[in-house]
Amino acid sequence: MKRRTALPALRFSTQTLLLQLGVVALVVLLSSAVHAWLTYERLGREAESQALTLARTVASDPSVRAEVQSISALPAAPPAAELLAGPLMAAAEGARARTGALFVVITDETGIRLAHPDAERLGEKVSTDPSEALAGKEVTTRNTGTLGPSAGAKVPVFAPGSAAVVGEVSVGYSTESISQSLARDIAPIAVTAAGALLAGVLASFLLRRRLQRLTLGLEPEEISTLVHDQVAVLQGVDDGVIGVSADGRVSVFNAAARRLLGVPDLAGTPWATAPVPAQLKALTRADAAEGDAVEVVAGGRVLVASARKALHRREDLGWVVMLRDRTELQQLTRQLDAVGTMSAALRAQRHEFANQLHTIAGFMSIGQAQQAQAYLARLVATGPLTFPVDQAELLQDPYLQAFLGAKGVEADERGVSLRLGPESLVRGHVTEPQDVTTVLGNLIDNAVNAAVAGSAAERWVEVEVLDEPGMNGGPGTLHIVVADSGDGLGTGMTAAEAEAVFAEGYTTSERPTRAGAGHGLGLALSRQLARRRGGDVRVLDPGSPGGPGAVFVATLPGTTESGPTLPGTTERVATERVATEPATTKPRGEDNDV
Repeated sequence: MKRRTALPALRFSTQTLLLQLGVVALVVLLSSAVHAWLTYERLGREAESQALTLARTVASDPSVRAEVQSISALPAAPPAAELLAGPLMAAAEGARARTGALFVVITDETGIRLAHPDAERLGEKVSTDPSEALAGKEVTTRNTGTLGPSAGAKVPVFAPGSAAVVGEVSVGYSTESISQSLARDIAPIAVTAAGALLAGVLASFLLRRRLQRLTLGLEPEEISTLVHDQVAVLQGVDDGVIGVSADGRVSVFNAAARRLLGVPDLAGTPWATAPVPAQLKALTRADAAEGDAVEVVAGGRVLVASARKALHRREDLGWVVMLRDRTELQQLTRQLDAVGTMSAALRAQRHEFANQLHTIAGFMSIGQAQQAQAYLARLVATGPLTFPVDQAELLQDPYLQAFLGAKGVEADERGVSLRLGPESLVRGHVTEPQDVTTVLGNLIDNAVNAAVAGSAAERWVEVEVLDEPGMNGGPGTLHIVVADSGDGLGTGMTAAEAEAVFAEGYTTSERPTRAGAGHGLGLALSRQLARRRGGDVRVLDPGSPGGPGAVFVATLPGTTESGPTLPGTTERVATERVATEPATTKPRGEDNDV
């Protein structure tokens, strides 16, 4: 048995087209049929009315009334030959010929034909019921008689000067003539219906093309599947996804994008006026290179943004902007940098400690035990290592001491002296080292870079740190001022121009950088972190060429807490610095190859 092959299912657009064509054809046909029926009924009523008027005219003729009365008075109807030649036949045929009626029939009071178009029917009883007319009523009829179907009327004939019915007049018009009139009247309607059907067909084809274009040639099942997949994917990923249509409106804005940018759903908003960073809009410009990635700071987060052109069967659908959160990676990078800096400091201190051991070994090798003992005593009293930052005794927090010490060693390796200002005083302890590291580290790194690039012979960076205790023993505020010996931000710079340094992507580095390297984000991120805590980072003084350079001030509320002063800390550190000064006359880093 041969297996039948199933026919492929029609596409949705084809089904829609066929349905539309069927509906249009059905509507046109029904409308035409209804109109034809109404026209037919109108022509029939007009024929009945015309027949009634003619019947009344014939029945009211005095000669007809008198002749019918005289014949009705006879015991029997005259022979057909006499009726054919009589006045009633002449009157009836004359009226029929003048009006184009199918028939004009005159009968007596018993329904016997006294006048009829067919002479053979004279003297016979009429084929239709004349009782109503003979009863004195005027009636309109649509009957099929001996002459065919007709629309007519029956009118009683009254005796002259009396209300007695002596006969009736029956007039009819052929329905074939009505059909001919209908054909003439319906022709324009048929042409109009054909035009409407053609217009409906063309509109259906145009609608089909538009439907295919809007649905990208996809079937409803495919569209439903795509919608479910889109919702599942867009709302399930951690990356932000922004869809920009070809007409410049936001079409997709998933939950991750709202969370990362800190804005509500922007779907339907014009992309040009959307409250998003300008760097994102720049990615979708006509001249933008596809695949470029930029780093954006938004809501205290570091985001990596990229854009791709969306195409479907060579049709431009717009842009897709991807957002990836690199905040944690940036934080880890800074922590690793801090660890690396501290490791470099420990390496330098290890070299210094090794030099001191070599000195002791030298004393012992030449038999100078007493000098070695005195040297050891001095090391025990003052400590074996030299703190790398001047005025470090003003800080009691070990974290700040270690971090600034590491930064001091790093700066010293680049030929820059890092020192604490005389107004520095921190009596509490840092409770938010991550935020403090981000802000303080960025400011110091920028200052060191400025000092290295500056034209001043003496390169230095000065940091002033002051903690402000909180109310009622609450968290305190850390104030930071960083100055350098660089050439400043520019001569005569206004406040608005100074604010430009906090823009994302702003950098004074002349070295080539790769995309996503993080340049131009330090100040922007530091300000956002400070403002998120209720503080700020701003330019106190833009500086001047030749130095001194720019001065930045940062305020970090809620980053410290009060702590007990360690007895003798300040005095001990100061004593250590004085005691170790003779042992550090050698420039640091001279024997790093030990």
